Amino acid sequence: MTTAQGEQAVLKVQQPDRESEHEAAALELWDGDGAIRLLDSEPEEHALLVERCVPGTPLSSVGGEAALDVFVDLLPRLWKPAGAPFGTLAAEAVWWSASLAETWERFGRPFERRLLDAALEALIELPRTQGEQVLLHQDLHGDNVLAARREPWLAIDPKPLVGEREFGIAPIVRSRELDHSRREVLDRFDRLVSELGLDRERARGWTIGQTIAWAFDGETRQTHAETARWLLEAR
Repeated sequence: MTTAQGEQAVLKVQQPDRESEHEAAALELWDGDGAIRLLDSEPEEHALLVERCVPGTPLSSVGGEAALDVFVDLLPRLWKPAGAPFGTLAAEAVWWSASLAETWERFGRPFERRLLDAALEALIELPRTQGEQVLLHQDLHGDNVLAARREPWLAIDPKPLVGEREFGIAPIVRSRELDHSRREVLDRFDRLVSELGLDRERARGWTIGQTIAWAFDGETRQTHAETARWLLEAR
């Protein structure tokens, strides 16, 4: 669709979801800096009118190394200091850890106990000693950055949280779209940590923690467990 100002736009209507809560506020804070622009919103209808990315090709299409070049440039721009109204990484970690063991049992112990224990340790210990609180896109993988005209690449579909930067690389490290192998996962992790100046052990812990917390979807269960296992074994 086209707005009255001649801008190409997309109307996004979604079911209320705790992960995408405050999506409009995140887009407002970014204000087009590395992310699509919010053109209008109707909170009661859960509707957003957002900038359309043209041609809209996903970043995953360019290959792993080129995609990482983009992420290294993009992430610091998205990591803007933030607070209310966004949910916090600390609170989300409590949410994940509270049900993680029960979920693991309910799904028939789909991966080894040491991965569960490593995730629980990270989710319980890391929130207490976080660094500067910034806006995080907790689902920033290779298909959630699209080619555009206003900028070469723009992030879409934020699932915003406020927390420390070390958490922000987790979805990229496990991004299956950028290739999924032990070497590729560890190379992505090493490069992002090094070039973004992150604390290696905190980034590893957060990546294992969220990856295991999100590992019970049938489509990603195996690859998420493998990502966590490779990171744990690479210590």
